[in-house]
Amino acid sequence: MENVPHPARELALIDQELTRLDARRGQLLARRSYLTAVPARLGPEPVARPVAAGTTASPSAPPSAQNVLLALGGVLLTVAAIAFTLVSWGHLGIGGRSAVLTVITLAALAAPAALLRRGLSSTAEAVAAFALVLTALDAYALYAVALPGVDGLRYTAAACAALAALWGGYGALLGRLRGPLPVAVATAQLPPLLWSVAAGAGTLGVAWALLATAAADTAVALWLAPRHAAKPPRGASGRAARSLVVAAAFATAAVALLLAGWSSVPAGTPAAMAGPAALLLTGAALGLLVAWRAPEAAFVCAAGAGLASVVAVGGVVRAALPAGWAVLGYLLCAVGLLTVVRAGLPRAVRQGFGAAGGAVTAAALPWALPSVAATLLGGATRITEIWSGAPEGTRAALGVHLAAAWQVTAPLVLATAAGTLAVAYRWLPRLADVVPVAEVRRPRAAALCGAGVLGWAAVLVVPVVGDLPYAAALAVPLGLTTAALALAVRPHAALGPAGAYTALVLALAGAAAVAPLSLATRPATLTVLAALTALFAGAAVALRTVPAQGPDGSPSLGPALGEPVRALLGCLAVGCAAALVGAATAVAGLSAGATAVALLAVPAAVALLGARLRERPVAVPVECAGAAAGLLAIAPALGHPPVLALVLALCGVIAAGTAVRAERRRVAGYAATVLFVVAAWVRLGASGVSMPEAYTLPVTVAALAVGVVRRRRDPEASSWTAYGPGLGATLAPSLLAAWGDPHWARPLLLGLAALALTLAGARLRLQALLVLGGAALALVALHELAPYVVQVVGALPRWLPPALAGLLLLGVGATYEQRLRDARRVRRGLGRMR
Repeated sequence: MENVPHPARELALIDQELTRLDARRGQLLARRSYLTAVPARLGPEPVARPVAAGTTASPSAPPSAQNVLLALGGVLLTVAAIAFTLVSWGHLGIGGRSAVLTVITLAALAAPAALLRRGLSSTAEAVAAFALVLTALDAYALYAVALPGVDGLRYTAAACAALAALWGGYGALLGRLRGPLPVAVATAQLPPLLWSVAAGAGTLGVAWALLATAAADTAVALWLAPRHAAKPPRGASGRAARSLVVAAAFATAAVALLLAGWSSVPAGTPAAMAGPAALLLTGAALGLLVAWRAPEAAFVCAAGAGLASVVAVGGVVRAALPAGWAVLGYLLCAVGLLTVVRAGLPRAVRQGFGAAGGAVTAAALPWALPSVAATLLGGATRITEIWSGAPEGTRAALGVHLAAAWQVTAPLVLATAAGTLAVAYRWLPRLADVVPVAEVRRPRAAALCGAGVLGWAAVLVVPVVGDLPYAAALAVPLGLTTAALALAVRPHAALGPAGAYTALVLALAGAAAVAPLSLATRPATLTVLAALTALFAGAAVALRTVPAQGPDGSPSLGPALGEPVRALLGCLAVGCAAALVGAATAVAGLSAGATAVALLAVPAAVALLGARLRERPVAVPVECAGAAAGLLAIAPALGHPPVLALVLALCGVIAAGTAVRAERRRVAGYAATVLFVVAAWVRLGASGVSMPEAYTLPVTVAALAVGVVRRRRDPEASSWTAYGPGLGATLAPSLLAAWGDPHWARPLLLGLAALALTLAGARLRLQALLVLGGAALALVALHELAPYVVQVVGALPRWLPPALAGLLLLGVGATYEQRLRDARRVRRGLGRMR
C-alpha cells in the first residue's frame, strides 16, 4: 500500500529542498572564486620532478642548517682575520696596512645592507658579526702599531667607548640586524669600570663608576621605553637591546650598592661614613626615579632604594653610637622607612618600602635570640644543683655570660620590633591600596601575634640583660605566664583564635622556663609550683571559647580554644600539684613511705573532681593524669614492701571509689581488683608467707563472688566465664605444690576440695566445676597412688604389663562401638551443662 502526501504538504517539501540547494550552490560558488584567485598570488603550481629508483627527494636545507653554515663561515673568516692581524701584519707597509684594514672593514660593514635588501637576513647577520670582530681587531692593531706606549687599561676603556658608539649607531642604522645593538650595550658597560681601575680608584671609586654606568643604562632604558620614545627601535634587535640595558642597569647598580655597603662596614666615624652614605643615597635616589617612571619595576627599585637608604643612614647612626648599638640604629632607620607606607606615593613604591623595612626588621631579630634562648633554657642547669642556694643574680642563676652589647640592646631591639608590628596591626585596615581588603585579616593576625611574641620576649630578657636579683628572675616569667594565660582563656575578640593559641604557647614557654629556675632554693620551688598549680587550674576553669567572628563581622581564622586546651591545662595543673606535694614532703624531711602516702592525695583529689566532672570531655584526660600521679607515688615505696603494700591498697581504695560511678565502673573496677590483689601479695611476701594458697585463695574467693553475681544477673552465662578463672587461680598452684609436697595435709585438703567441686558440678550441672574438680581429683589420686603402683609394677613379672595392655586393647577393640556411644553420651551430657 503506497501513502501519497497531500499536495500542499508535498509542495512545502519541494520548496524546502530547493532552498537548501540554493544555499549549497552559494557556498560552492564562493569557494570557487577564492580558489581561482589563489594561483595569481602564489605563482604557478610547482612541477613534480620524477625521483629515480633507489633515491629519495631531498628537501631544501632548513633554516637551522643554514644558520649553522653561516655561523661556521663567519667563524672561519674571523679566524682568518685574527691570523692575518697577528701574523701577516708585519709584512705590509704602512700604506698596505691602512688599505687592507680600510677595504676589509668597510666592505664587511657595507655588505649587510645589500644582503638585507635582497632578503638574505641570515647571511647579513653573519657578515655583520664578522664586521664587528674586524672593528675590534682594528682597534687592537691601532694600539699595537701606533700607540704602544699608551696605558693598556686606558686605551681599552677608550676603545670600548668608541666601539660601543660605532656599533650602536650601526645597529640603529640597520635596524633589522639583531647583533650590533646588544653587543654595543654590553660593551658600553666596560669604559667607566676600566677608567676607574686605571685611575687607581679604590672600592668606593669603582662603586661610583658602576653607579654612573647604571645611571646611564637607566636613562637609555627609559628613553627606549615604548611609551616614552618617539621612535623606539623596532624588531628583535630593539627588544633585545632594551632587555639587555635593563638587566645591565640592575646588575651594575646592585654591585655598586653592595660595594658601597661593604665600604661602610669599617667606617668608625660619621666622617668616614660620609662617602659610602653619599653613594648609597645617590643609588636610592636613582632607584626612586626608576620606580616613579617605570611602574613595572617600581616594587624592586623601591625595595632596593629603601635598603640602600637604611644602610646609609643607619651606618652614620652606627658610627655615632657606642659599640654594640649598630643593630638598633639600623632598626630605627627601618622603622622610619616604614612610616613612608602611609605617604602619598604610588602603591608599588610603598610596597617596596614596606618590604625593605620589614626585611631589615626581621634581620635585626637574630641579634636578640641568644638572650631569649639563654633565659628560656638556662634554668635547666639547676636540675643537677637542686636547692644549692640563692644565686647572686639572674645570670648566675641561668649560668650564662652575655656580651656587653646584648646587655642593653636585646630588649630594645625586641621592643622596637614589637611596636612596629603593633603599629602595622593598626595601620593595615587603612592601607587598602597596599594590601587588598580581602587579604587584610591574615596579615593583621600575623602582625598581632608577632607583636605579642616579641613584646613577651622583650620583657622576658630584661632580668638577664640587667642581671637583676634572683627574685626578679622568678617574678618576671611567672608574671608573663599569668598574663599570657589570662589572654588565652579570656581573649578579646580582636585576638582571634590565632592570638589565643599564641598566648597559650607563650604561657607554656614561661612556665617551662620558671619551673626549673625555681629549683635553686626551697621557698622558691614551693612558691613557683603552687603558683603554677593555681594558674593552670584557674585557667582550666575560666577557659572560654573565642568568638566565631571578629570585631568587623568576618569569620575567625581557625578553631576556637575548646575542650582539648581545657584538658591540657587540667593535666598540667595535676602535674604541678604532684610536684608541689613531692617538694613539700622533701622540704619537711618526711621518709620515703610518708612521701608516697602523701602523693596519693593528688589522685584522691582528682577522683573527687572526676565525680563532679562526670561525662565532660575534660574528665578522662584529667583522671588519667591523676592515675599517673598515683603510679608516681609507688616509686618512693619500692624499697619498702610494707609501705608499698599500703600504697597499693590505698590506690585500690581510690580506684574502688572511682568504680562507684557507672561510667568508670568497668575500668576502675578491674584496676581496683588488681591493686588489692597485688597489695595483698606484697604484704604476704613482706610477712614471709610462702604457701601459695595464701596468695591465691583471696583471689579465688573474690572471683567466685563476682561469678555468682554474674550468674544471678545472667543465668545463661557460661560457668567457665563465671567460675573458671577463680577456680584455676587456686587449683593450678595448689596442684603444683601438692606434687612436690611430702606431707599428707595439702593433698588431702586439695582432694576433698576437688571432690566437693566435682559433686557440686554434677549436682548443679556446671561444666567448669565438674571438669576442673574431676581433673584435680584425678591428679591428686594419681599422685597418692603413684608410689604403690610403682611398687606393684616392680613386683610383677616383666611380661605381665605388656600382656595386660594387650588384653585391654583387645577388650576396647571388641567393644569399640559401645565405648564410642558412651563417649558421645558423656560429651552430650557435658554439653548440656553451663
